[in-house]
Amino acid sequence: MTDTVRYEQPEPGIARVVLARPEKRNAQDRELLHALDDAYRRALADEQVRVIVLAADGPDFSAGHDLDTDWSMAGAQPRTLTGGFDAPGAEGWFATEEELFTGLCLRWRDMPRPTIAEVRGRVIGGGLMLVWPCDLIVAAQGASFVDPVVAFDMNGAEYFTHLWELGARRAKEMLFTGERITAEEALSIGMVNRVVPDDELEEATLELARRVAARPQFGVRLAKRSINHGLDLQGQRAAVEAAFGVHHLAHSHNQRLHSGLVDPRGAAVIRDEARAADDPT
Repeated sequence: MTDTVRYEQPEPGIARVVLARPEKRNAQDRELLHALDDAYRRALADEQVRVIVLAADGPDFSAGHDLDTDWSMAGAQPRTLTGGFDAPGAEGWFATEEELFTGLCLRWRDMPRPTIAEVRGRVIGGGLMLVWPCDLIVAAQGASFVDPVVAFDMNGAEYFTHLWELGARRAKEMLFTGERITAEEALSIGMVNRVVPDDELEEATLELARRVAARPQFGVRLAKRSINHGLDLQGQRAAVEAAFGVHHLAHSHNQRLHSGLVDPRGAAVIRDEARAADDPT
């Protein structure tokens, strides 16, 4: 594929897409997100692939968006029928985030093949936007999940499905405090399907993929479609769109106060909280 995403076929019927930017803790730039989309499209084009696994190299699944990257869409081919990336004012950045973040996440959520996230280490902010669109999640015991984006004076990550993933009060607590959710807590609230020892993660994920792949493919597709349609009847897609608009109000607020998209003090807050969580002494 590319230097940032690897495509594997560990056995017949299963594609394994791997984030391969471990030196950056799989932080996302435009190249990685588009390469991930390309890998998913490759899997969908192969009629022999019945299940897609999303995994990651290195100790952490994803540190979220790469804050040091250039998010310019110059020369990029849109994937979600949006555009206007070079427009002045708020319009250009709105279009960019609509393409790279909410647009791709909604596209991936509705892929007609089942997807399983294989998660180890930390999933931070934008990393949730790669995990939550997946149908099933297998987590290593050492995995953790957090959306610390409120520290940037924002409402949260751009794919805002926190209510459905966590429940209202736990979602508020995560956002208000920046507190991590452990793998075991994620299992208890239904955010992940299974928690396994770290050294058994890959095999446990493959075993679940085998079980899904053995079921009638069209039936699985229809079951996925039915559940996703139910989520939309509950208002999930409308909530994502509404939160995305609020997200851009926050960008405008920070632009006026700090001449940037986010509060510049937030990065230090998030780093300090991460260090404290890693070393509570």
